Amino acid sequence: MNILQSIILGIVEGITEFLPISSTGHLILTSKLFGIENASFTKSFEIAIQFGAILAVVVLYWKKLFGKGVPSSLVSPGHSGSEEPSGSMRSAIWKKVLVAFLPTAVLGFLFYKILKDFLLENTTVVLWSLLLGGLALIIFELWYRKQDTDNHAEDISYKKSFLIGIFQALAIIPGVSRAGATIIGGLAIGIKRQAIVEFSFLLAVPTMAAATAFDLYKSANSFSFGEFHVLAIGFVVSFGVAILAIKWLLNFIKNHTFIPFGVYRIVVAVLFWVLVVR
Repeated sequence: MNILQSIILGIVEGITEFLPISSTGHLILTSKLFGIENASFTKSFEIAIQFGAILAVVVLYWKKLFGKGVPSSLVSPGHSGSEEPSGSMRSAIWKKVLVAFLPTAVLGFLFYKILKDFLLENTTVVLWSLLLGGLALIIFELWYRKQDTDNHAEDISYKKSFLIGIFQALAIIPGVSRAGATIIGGLAIGIKRQAIVEFSFLLAVPTMAAATAFDLYKSANSFSFGEFHVLAIGFVVSFGVAILAIKWLLNFIKNHTFIPFGVYRIVVAVLFWVLVVR
């Protein structure tokens, strides 16, 4: 993998991480399009640069997560500067996020070898996941009737947090979309659209931090200096692009459903099958 390819993958990751279209699936398909070797480093790269995008959440939601002492430019995009949560509320948010993280942590640990050695190189799995996930998004949005009970991420109960975590665990299959699974799951159990989107952002922090740390622990000793350089570039690019993508999505969901993303997933899967896989 060269620097230009690293930049392109960083852009793809930053755009897709928080949209319900599967960042991992897009990274796998983009790598295939550019003929990037499906080596161990490529798989680790695809995991690690996702944490770059996740750091955008830490920056944008710093006040919600950590409290005072940050510049006004770092205030959560969904809240005004005066809406700083209390210490007890921040603690509750972290606890609920960690509860939601548990199912993915357990399954990710148990199936790490299968995930990295088989699923992360299986284009067929990605395409079927994109296609079926797109259909699921469209059908859900047509069926869904608002029954919102939780207005903010901090209002979500521990029970609902755990259920969201179960939905997120489905995303260990490339192409399913971590964001899509958590958002649909949250809407289905009565959480307001913006609240579940923000909770999905926050849940991404421990999820991808753990995935990146575990993979680097397993694989980093086999990387060359040049590979670390390429990884760092992709990491930084994904971080910068993700900040813009998060702000765009929060504005988009105010007046739109996720049906366009469902249509997009289906179109990508079909075109890739027809033009590339055939």
